[in-house]
Amino acid sequence: MNAHPAFSAGRTAVITGAADGIGLAASRTFAALGLNVVMADLGGDRLWQAAAEVRQAAASGAGVEAVQIDVADPDQLRRLRERSFARFGDVGVLMNNAGVGGGGHAFEHPDRWSKVLGVNLGGVINGVQAFTQAMIDQNRPALIINTGSKQGITTPPGDTAYNVSKAGIKVLTEGLQHTLRETPGCQVSAHLLIPGFTFTGMTRRRIAEQPPGAWSARQVVDFMIERIGAGDFYILCPDNDTPRALDEARMAWAAGDIIENRPPLSRWHPGYKDAFAAFVAVKGAKGHGR
Repeated sequence: MNAHPAFSAGRTAVITGAADGIGLAASRTFAALGLNVVMADLGGDRLWQAAAEVRQAAASGAGVEAVQIDVADPDQLRRLRERSFARFGDVGVLMNNAGVGGGGHAFEHPDRWSKVLGVNLGGVINGVQAFTQAMIDQNRPALIINTGSKQGITTPPGDTAYNVSKAGIKVLTEGLQHTLRETPGCQVSAHLLIPGFTFTGMTRRRIAEQPPGAWSARQVVDFMIERIGAGDFYILCPDNDTPRALDEARMAWAAGDIIENRPPLSRWHPGYKDAFAAFVAVKGAKGHGR
């Protein structure tokens, strides 16, 4: 599968949340392909150490720059844009990837809600608004990749704040791609990255070692590059536990709550347990219909 031209040596990738997880894996992979990489994160030893690792993996001639940033601050995203263009003269890939969890259910922890929404959703909005027009004006093929989540589509019980933030990213990215497609002469496309169960810094806080069912962050990035090359907008990643057919069944059932006038989140409603299991079986999805 041919890679998108934005992944060519000499182009530049700007990645938020680059010090760990998917952002770090993307930084390593892009630098190894010969792209310049701007690694944006909160700073501190974690970021500087990550940048040193990426420099070791970088192809000859690829530049790596680490930038301390809080993505919730739109002024800092605008400064990141100016710094990236001043340093490398090009942004071929913008990956809005920074994210946090731990918000809580609908009526608790307002301070945590503010943080989750400010980083996860606000950070993507700020990145899109700071970079998009400048990327269009380059008149070159370019990509904006926003990291969403399956939890923003099926919205499972638990961390409602996180689900809201990721649902917002889905809607934002869909609207962004429509606008880009309708902009005359535009060579920029947007893509929604939807990781599956991935072993990252966020999951490492709960699980010390990578579980057999989880993908590595590198697997997610490799799959992302492949599917963007194929022209996918929705980059729906499987994992070692969840095949695509099961993801599709879960998402179709979630949309059906509205169409069938079922209770919200009926997949977890005891009265619909058997109906959901039968629905998954009909769809041909293997695995337990959690």
